[in-house]
Amino acid sequence: MPETAESPAQRSKRAIYWIASLILAGVLLYYSLRGIEWRQVWITLSSARVLFVFLAFTLMTTALFLRAYRWRVILSAEGNVSIPLAFWATSAGYLGNNVLPARAGEVVRSLMISSRTGMSKAFVLTTALSERVVDAIAVITISSVVLLTLKDRPGWLASAARPFAILGFCGVAGIILIPAFEVFWFKFLGLLPLPPKLRARVEGVLRNGLQGIRSFHDYSRLARFVLLTAIIWSTDAVTTMVLAQSMHVRITLPMAFLLTAGLALGSALPSTPGYVGIYQFVAVSILTPFGLSRSAAIAYILMFQALNYVIVLSWGGIGFAKQRRPAATLAVP
Repeated sequence: MPETAESPAQRSKRAIYWIASLILAGVLLYYSLRGIEWRQVWITLSSARVLFVFLAFTLMTTALFLRAYRWRVILSAEGNVSIPLAFWATSAGYLGNNVLPARAGEVVRSLMISSRTGMSKAFVLTTALSERVVDAIAVITISSVVLLTLKDRPGWLASAARPFAILGFCGVAGIILIPAFEVFWFKFLGLLPLPPKLRARVEGVLRNGLQGIRSFHDYSRLARFVLLTAIIWSTDAVTTMVLAQSMHVRITLPMAFLLTAGLALGSALPSTPGYVGIYQFVAVSILTPFGLSRSAAIAYILMFQALNYVIVLSWGGIGFAKQRRPAATLAVP
């Protein structure tokens, strides 16, 4: 993908983002690591059983594959995307989300699909962002249902779920309603004093963006997407339990769903690469009310982050490498 020089305004925004991310990470790490018994953390980590860790690795890779397949279901509204291409693009996107600011991995994976298939960048990016909106609704629904069944509820998660629910449902409303007002959007665009070439370009982006949103309006496609979403988040919860069991840490299924939801919500905040600080805060604040020690919570999340890095660096690295190869290596059938 070609590199372009950043404007002063872009550099300023990037600097502000990183400053905010570092401050947030520092504050959350200070809160999370107070009173940690590092010797106990090391004992817990060193007791990890390789077989369980490998099983967790396999489950995480499976979830990544299912996410790629789910995205392919939505992209099929515009054309046929091969399963390998969808997987490598998704993997590259997850690597980008872990090392680039502002979830830039969504742009990375969208550009990879667009460049290989000829699909509109606006269409592909719209499907990726719409997928995230639906994922947010799934996370909020899962956490809300689990919280209703529990006596001890992590306060911040219960509080955070409400504003995220409002934003998520607004996003779903947008997915449903925005295409219905297509005539209005184009009339409004026609009233703007734009040069003819720019107007034509903006109209093309709008048209393709609306097509991306309409990908969710097909009932068969939507049903497959929802089913895959349920399987993905269930796989993530089982992975949490397996990885905890590798270190003889007990995390129940409700705890696993809450932790998975908390990590997903936390990843929406400005963050350093790998969500350092945010993940530690989420693990400590969600797991300790259920009786786990802060040291056990930190040991678990360190193992999770390490394994996540292995996943995104291995599969995502291959995905980036394949992006540099001729298009025939990832051709659409």
